[in-house]
Amino acid sequence: MGSVKHHAVEIRDAKTREKLCFLDKVEPQATISEIKTLFTKTHPQWYPARQSLRLDPKGKSLKDEDVLQKLPVGTTATLYFRDLGAQISWVTVFLTEYAGPLFIYLLFYFRVPFIYGRKYDFTSSRHTVVHLACMCHSFHYIKRLLETLFVHRFSHGTMPLRNIFKVSTLFLSCPLTISGPRRSYGVQQVKLALAIFVICQLGNFSIHMALRDLRPAGSKTRKIPYPTKNPFTWLFLLVSCPNYTYEVGSWIGFAIMTQCVPVALFSLVGFTQMTIWAKGKHRSYLKEFRDYPPLRMPIIPFLL
Repeated sequence: MGSVKHHAVEIRDAKTREKLCFLDKVEPQATISEIKTLFTKTHPQWYPARQSLRLDPKGKSLKDEDVLQKLPVGTTATLYFRDLGAQISWVTVFLTEYAGPLFIYLLFYFRVPFIYGRKYDFTSSRHTVVHLACMCHSFHYIKRLLETLFVHRFSHGTMPLRNIFKVSTLFLSCPLTISGPRRSYGVQQVKLALAIFVICQLGNFSIHMALRDLRPAGSKTRKIPYPTKNPFTWLFLLVSCPNYTYEVGSWIGFAIMTQCVPVALFSLVGFTQMTIWAKGKHRSYLKEFRDYPPLRMPIIPFLL
């Protein structure tokens, strides 16, 4: 039997081109993930999640599952390294983002001391809609926390720690909705707003479940999402990211219910950010799948 022909891997800094590491006798079947682990042994400060390895200094990052012998390299491969910065798990990110707004909102709802004047400490608002809004807000974020723990599957295990501060601001909402606002609330208005909120929450959860079922546990395989027997998923016929559509709808319902201008502004900011995310995912789908349904728009049917 002939001996296995090993590869040599040279890792250089993508910015300075400085030689960082030389790995001898690397198995041809080795994955990028395994090469990252070998690199970490010589540079412990750069654990695998921080590493981006690429064939060209300005090229795209190689996937962890890419196999060395299938890459366009010879028996001596040169890979370029970029430091992605300190990383944090996506689960931790979302738990932090959702627990924060839930906790802050409840502090205002229960009128804890030092937030309001002494005579208002732990007093209850006379507005029924204030209590209804608190229940809706709490339900939304508790649902998000549970989905993070038991539903979502993340294609990337981590994200840069610095990004948590940018993303977190999107999920902080208006505590003025629980401060006992001096305005009148129409019964029909509140009922309509509550119906919009509940329907959109159910829709959002349905989409998350459909996306979860699309990707088996431990898999990074991407597939085109299609409607299921659940009517809430039929929005997939018209948009690529109906979870964002339902999310925006929930906050619109919440804004109508509370008549809170900051919530309306929050909804607008959230819609703007989710539109950016939806457009990015839509472009990714179009690029990856040639048979992607042509009628779909990123977030709003027929428009956007």
